Amino acid sequence: MKSQDINIKNKKASFDYEFIDIYTAGIVLTGTEIKSIRLGKASLVDTYCYFVNGELWVKNMHIAEYFYGSYNNHAARRDRKLLLTKKELRKLKEADQHPGYTIVPVRMFINEKGLAKMIIALAKGKKEYDKRQALREQDDKREIARMFKH
Repeated sequence: MKSQDINIKNKKASFDYEFIDIYTAGIVLTGTEIKSIRLGKASLVDTYCYFVNGELWVKNMHIAEYFYGSYNNHAARRDRKLLLTKKELRKLKEADQHPGYTIVPVRMFINEKGLAKMIIALAKGKKEYDKRQALREQDDKREIARMFKH
């Protein structure tokens, strides 16, 4: 598997949240972390973003320890800094302070330069009936696709 093929998704995010605005951010990583990501050994389950001193951090992101890392290995669930422009950070911080809004990681990938990038979204939580509606729409699409297949 080439490192450009790495595409780690947070599938539950689109089910639980309605995305308002989407951004692409860089991630500050150590050497063993990027090696693990290139092997596809990362997970975005239950991750979220928060602000500390005007900087955006991602919490609870799991990157498995690198097999050949020895004593240089990283902690699997440490907080990692996200890199955005000042304008984007200011806009996100302002929106994040409103009740009901949060910042969630949607997808992590390796770009053509070999750098790890994360797509994050300013999101608003869906209500229970919104989730049921989304499931109904998925079922309808699947049913229509099945009809045209036969």
